[in-house]
Formats: sequence, C-alpha cells, structure tokens
Amino acid sequence: MNALLDIDTAASHIQQGFEGLTLGGVDALSQLYAVDAKFKDPFNDVQGRGAIAHIFRHMFSQVDAPKFVVTALIGKNGTESRCPQIFMRWNFSFVARGAAQTIHGATHFELNEDGLITLHRDYWDAAEELYEKLPVLGSVLRWLKRRLQA
Repeated sequence: MNALLDIDTAASHIQQGFEGLTLGGVDALSQLYAVDAKFKDPFNDVQGRGAIAHIFRHMFSQVDAPKFVVTALIGKNGTESRCPQIFMRWNFSFVARGAAQTIHGATHFELNEDGLITLHRDYWDAAEELYEKLPVLGSVLRWLKRRLQA
C-alpha cells in the first residue's frame, strides 16, 4: 500500500463526486474508479469502469432530479493485509412518476494504492425503500413485515 495515500482526501473526492453528480458528470465520477472496479447493489453486479458509468447513466434515465447527500463518511488507511476502506452513508432523493422519494443507504468502498475505487458495494433495503411504496405489492409486503415482527 502507498503510505502517502491520504484517506481523508480520497474520501472527500468521493463525497464531492457523488453529491455533485450530474448526467454530464458521469464520466468524471467514473474516473474515481479503477479500470477493473467491481460494483454491487440490490439490482446490479458489474465489473469495469464502463459498466459502472452505465449504471449511473441509467439512473438518470429512470428518475428525475436524482441527488445524493452524504450524511456520514468514515475512512481507514490500509495496512499490510487490508486496503484503504471508506464507508459512506447517504440519502438519495429523486422524483419518480411525479412523486418525491428518498432512499437511505450506505456504501462500502475499497481503494487501491492510487486511491482509486476497486470495490463499490451499496447497502440499502429495496423492499422498504421501494417495493413497500407500490400500491399492491407494498400492501402485501407491509402485511408480511407486520406478521414477522417480534
């Protein structure tokens, strides 16, 4: 690992990239990723900078006014056995079918010695954040959730 990697600077660049993301800025955001980076979220599991950029472009085609707001950012420098890590908690707001929505989630990033993202893993509850808000499916999921509660 590069002892000169400043984890706080890397984390700040990532935060700025996500909070300032626009359709025209997808290519700039993708430059924060290593060429062979991996990306996984509840709907996607891809590898490569181009595939990751495609996911963000697709996001802009599916929803209006997408916006990330980072609510927490924690970085840890790498050691001999571990690469640098960043954990980012975020709120993602957007408009879909005329209704404002917000998804609460978090991302775990692993970086290489150059400070580029090699792993991007999103954690958020698709059932609670999306499916439960749908008219028919949502009522079934909410009923099931109540039945399973302790």
